[in-house]
Amino acid sequence: MRLEGWRLAYRRHMTARTLGTMKLGYNTGYWGSGPPSGALESIQEAERLGYSSVWTAEAYGSDALTPLAWWGAHTSTVHLGTAIVQMSARTPAATAMAAMTLDHLSGGRFILGLGASGPQVVEGWYGQEYPRPLARTREYVEIVRQIIRRQEPVDFHGEFYDMPNKGGAGLGKPLKSTIHPFRTEIPIYLGAEGPKNVALSAEICDGWLPLFFSPKEDAFYRSCLQEGFDRSGEEGKADRFEVAATLMMVPGDDPERCADMVRPFLALYCGGMGARGANFHFEVFARMGYEDVALKVQDLYLAGKKAEAAAAIPLAMVEDVALVGPLDKIRGELEMWKETCLTTFLVSGPKQVLPLYADLILG
Repeated sequence: MRLEGWRLAYRRHMTARTLGTMKLGYNTGYWGSGPPSGALESIQEAERLGYSSVWTAEAYGSDALTPLAWWGAHTSTVHLGTAIVQMSARTPAATAMAAMTLDHLSGGRFILGLGASGPQVVEGWYGQEYPRPLARTREYVEIVRQIIRRQEPVDFHGEFYDMPNKGGAGLGKPLKSTIHPFRTEIPIYLGAEGPKNVALSAEICDGWLPLFFSPKEDAFYRSCLQEGFDRSGEEGKADRFEVAATLMMVPGDDPERCADMVRPFLALYCGGMGARGANFHFEVFARMGYEDVALKVQDLYLAGKKAEAAAAIPLAMVEDVALVGPLDKIRGELEMWKETCLTTFLVSGPKQVLPLYADLILG
């Protein structure tokens, strides 16, 4: 009854868009004490099975670019994406240099996924100020695009970035990259959760990387994206825009036990990330109708009661953002996901589950 209700809601509220073939990506995720076990073998298996892309991540440990280059050297067709490169970690010029270098080395397979991260990481790890991340993102993306296009020396003077810098020794001059890009347009995706940031991704980028997507929020996100498409002034942009979303899948006989594999992850993000009043993941679940749950989870998590925080997350909240339970249940719910604005599902897991994911999504 619940699934059918969602489907009816989509028929009433979805904007018209004809999607191409659904794509599947493999996300290696964050590192723990070292490289994820079996990552290279999983990446190669994903390529063999027809996955269109592989992705790496960074927080405040391993970086996203180095492992992508290392593992990408052992593949030949799959696209290589960062989900995400944190903008505060590098100047726009450094990011553009890395993007052009990886694009050359991979023969034009690189996707630059960018994100602002959050105030705790930006100010605590990178030692930079966080306020006005949307305005900073707009300038950052513009500079990266200018450098990659290599049409003229970069002469950019914004609120956040000054190239060449007007201070210092006074010897700075506008420069062009010493290398010609393999492609003058490298796809840029934006990691975003809030409505304004989602709209910004549609306005200035080529794709959006949502973390906690829920099919029942599809109409809301389509509205945000349309706002950005309209501002971009690019005809037909909606038809070529990509939405590559993380999709957690845990098959098993008991949905509750499968959900237990997801609950700690949700508790960490909606309860432990950021701070009170400055947690974008918390706000995602609050918009979905789980503000009371998210408040309880946050209270428990910040009090150090991580297991209790995870246990406080109801099955319905897990099922809104993940697929858990018997395969027949997952297949039925997956059809609802395929009706949304998503164009690529990003999955994670060991090598042995990749054929199952390929069968479910690409079969």
